[in-house]
Amino acid sequence: MPLANWIAFVIAGSLIAISPGSGAVLSMSHGLAYGLRKASATVAGLQCGLLLVFAIAGAGVGSLLLASELAFNIVKTLGALYLIFLGVQQWRAPVVAGAGRADAPVAAHPAWQKRFLTGFLTNATNPKGIIFMVAVLPTFISNTLPLLPQLAILGATMVTIDTIVMHGYAFLASSMQQYFRDAGALRKQNRFFGAVLACIGGALFFVKRGGHPA
Repeated sequence: MPLANWIAFVIAGSLIAISPGSGAVLSMSHGLAYGLRKASATVAGLQCGLLLVFAIAGAGVGSLLLASELAFNIVKTLGALYLIFLGVQQWRAPVVAGAGRADAPVAAHPAWQKRFLTGFLTNATNPKGIIFMVAVLPTFISNTLPLLPQLAILGATMVTIDTIVMHGYAFLASSMQQYFRDAGALRKQNRFFGAVLACIGGALFFVKRGGHPA
């Protein structure tokens, strides 16, 4: 694909990855609660979800979802309800005694499979991701070149960018773990991120097929 198209996509993809969203909130939440290494499973799940959305958009299924009000509303509702569910779970997350100091409370750590699945479903059920991919992808694809190699390059580029950015969010959050050692601080952290995730989920109910709030 033309180098100019790829550079433009890198710039656009970087801006979108950096912009706050459910993936960024989840990365920060897990980075703060579980540390950077364990948050990597969450980030990996986010990328698999992103790849699924990318493949859906590239295959043209995304356009069909946007063209069908019923299909789009089903995806939108599932995504919104899942984020609200995550928010409630985060809000109610237990604080248990942790390692290091016998009296040092830490957030309970779910298995890596659960962290991975949480990341995957967060991106896979996000209708705003489908809207973006369907709207933006055609801009960077040349009609005179084979489609699949271009999609492969753009997909790998987007995943690389998003992996770096989400790990950056997780790293920044994990560096603040020392300030969240007592039980009260951990509960406030859980409730803050839980409220943010639930609010993002609630906002999805107002997303229209055109990509603008109702």
